Amino acid sequence: MRACEISKGKILIIGEFGRMGAMLLKRALRFGMPVLGIDQPLASRELETKARDVSMALFCVPAPVLAKVLERVCPYLPSSCIVSDITSVKEMPMQAMERIWPGSCVGTHPLFGPNPDFSGPLPVAITAGRLLDNQDLDVCETFWTRLGFAVFRCSAKDHDVAMAKIQNLNFITNLAYFALLAGQKELLPYLTPSFRRRLASAKKMLTEDASMFAALFEANRHSHEVVRNYSRMLNLAASGDIGLLCERAKCWWQEKSGDGGEG
Repeated sequence: MRACEISKGKILIIGEFGRMGAMLLKRALRFGMPVLGIDQPLASRELETKARDVSMALFCVPAPVLAKVLERVCPYLPSSCIVSDITSVKEMPMQAMERIWPGSCVGTHPLFGPNPDFSGPLPVAITAGRLLDNQDLDVCETFWTRLGFAVFRCSAKDHDVAMAKIQNLNFITNLAYFALLAGQKELLPYLTPSFRRRLASAKKMLTEDASMFAALFEANRHSHEVVRNYSRMLNLAASGDIGLLCERAKCWWQEKSGDGGEG
């Protein structure tokens, strides 16, 4: 299968009513791609119809339920189909896909939410699993690039180590910080602009998406080690080594370190 052949085979998005699934389906249709969507209850008759002649099945479902959904959908897919996912953790999903599906498996993680800002970088991490044809990886990447996103390849382990540091530690430190200060109404007169900015930026994560982030934290086997490393930084602060921490932190804004964005 050539990368250009993605336009000849249907793409099935499982989870079309979810935020990411709906966004990807809408964008793919906008670009004239042969895409179909399906969602719960994943009825047999609908699966038989929509999964026929599918070249790629993209599972836009949460990591904790991926295996269950794979077991439901995969029996209806043609043997040449590429099975892929978009979860924010890769080791566990890759193992599930390769266990349940005997064909090509490619993991992906779009490093942005369902309302992407196209004025900035929108990278998608691509993790190769079992490939019946080496060009199946190109087919998957072509899907994302045709939608206007940039792709880069990585191993499942490298991805999960990075996300434990970038995504999961961000969640758990905000969670611990605001849990520590919860209910202390005497603090309200003292709130500074920087505190209010942090409070505003963490609101959606901790009120709307907390269960999702908690599940991703637990699904990533590297999360707890990263928290232990972070606690060592807190211990340095507690011992008075603030200057050392300040010097380490400055590397994000030094030109020699390159782009200090959310990579």
